[in-house]
Amino acid sequence: MKIKEGFTLKTVAGACVVLPPASENLNFGGMLSLNPTGRMLWLLLEEGLDRKEMAQALTKEFDVSLETAQADVDAFLDKLLKAGCIEL
Repeated sequence: MKIKEGFTLKTVAGACVVLPPASENLNFGGMLSLNPTGRMLWLLLEEGLDRKEMAQALTKEFDVSLETAQADVDAFLDKLLKAGCIEL
């Protein structure tokens, strides 16, 4: 799973957002706002980590079980997939 070419993580007015490439603006419908956990997961995706590695990273950064971290990663990736930001 990887981020589609052209999608970028930016800080806009203090908020962390994902912006689409110009060619996707009409289909994307704006920008996707990320909380600190979402930002961390996006950066891990940029590094090429897989679901399991991302969940393990969450357990190290936050006080959550591996099961909770896996569920959070799956929910995040599902959101990105539905928004068209990532490809399998």
